[in-house]
Amino acid sequence: MSGVLLLAAALLALGWANSPWAGHYQGLWHLEAGFGLTAWLPAHDLHFWVNDGLMCIFFLVVGLEIRRELHDGALAQLRVATLPLVAALGGVLVPALLYLAIGADPAVRRGWAIPTATDIAFAVGVLSLAGRGMPPALRMLLLTLAIIDDIVAIAVIACFYSPGIALAGVAIAAAGVAGVLALQALGIQRALAYVLPGAVVWFGMLRAGLHPTLAGVLLGLMTPATARFALVGRRAAHAPRLASPLALLEARLHPWVAFGVMPLFALANAGVSLRGLNFSAGAPLAAGAGIVAGLVLGKPLGIVLATFAAVRLKLAALPAAVRWPHVVLLGLLGGIGFTMSIFIAGLAFEDPTVLAAAKFAVLLASTLAAALALLLGRRISAGPAH
Repeated sequence: MSGVLLLAAALLALGWANSPWAGHYQGLWHLEAGFGLTAWLPAHDLHFWVNDGLMCIFFLVVGLEIRRELHDGALAQLRVATLPLVAALGGVLVPALLYLAIGADPAVRRGWAIPTATDIAFAVGVLSLAGRGMPPALRMLLLTLAIIDDIVAIAVIACFYSPGIALAGVAIAAAGVAGVLALQALGIQRALAYVLPGAVVWFGMLRAGLHPTLAGVLLGLMTPATARFALVGRRAAHAPRLASPLALLEARLHPWVAFGVMPLFALANAGVSLRGLNFSAGAPLAAGAGIVAGLVLGKPLGIVLATFAAVRLKLAALPAAVRWPHVVLLGLLGGIGFTMSIFIAGLAFEDPTVLAAAKFAVLLASTLAAALALLLGRRISAGPAH
């Protein structure tokens, strides 16, 4: 149901942004909102608070899931945990090279990073619709791969599309991390106690020029897999082991993310205007073709080939119940670039005709990749994967 709601919100946004009421759609998400934080932050619009604020909760849940799986789940074994890292690198290099082969024009070359990104929210939504019986480890592989993709994309933005990383912001984020570690050392387990240092990490990421939702991933990965009360004196060494706080926090946040944050994210980001498209010139056509080829062909090819090489060289191993058809499905899901790809396109191109073509190509390629993933997922669910 969460996947259905996510896709319904995306279709609503797309139709709204291309309707006679498109101005109301754009006006809504550009409304300035300070939320009482104008003393520390300049006034941002609603689009910022959805993408950089609420989505931090989604990334927190992702970090919690990955942390749990790394502790005692599908990614607990080193060779299995290595797999999404290798797959993600293949899914970045191959589409970038394919794009550069098609878009050799200097006016187009700056968009090489557009087809390297994976949209976590939409990819997870499509996976939830792909069919029942998918191994849980496949979701973990997708989440981990998409997180690595995002980290690579943010590094690319910092190195190629921005002046650099502000060290003052990094220092603020480090202070927030130190606060989290201090609370953990004191044995404090109430989630509300970590809101303030978590907000400091978020603010530091923002000031550093990094995507602030990375704070959610970092905090999720820092959540201890087991807990211990902090006691004073000799009793501290004999403190009783407690149940993991991961499952409880994840269970509390998951419904809010699945039925609130993700559909709102889709509504705020899927409204891509299709006006102004012009493929008569060489640059828009080359950019569009490179993006579609990179996402629909390059992403699956890179992920599958890198995974195959890692397994054959015994650098990694497929998780339990994951078979090669699942890996192909993973590659197709990785081709759903959408939000991060559109974001990079806005940084890469100043020419409005090239930018419009790039946005349309991202939308088209992500739709094709999602449709192919749904077809393959249904086919896998209909019978045993060999």
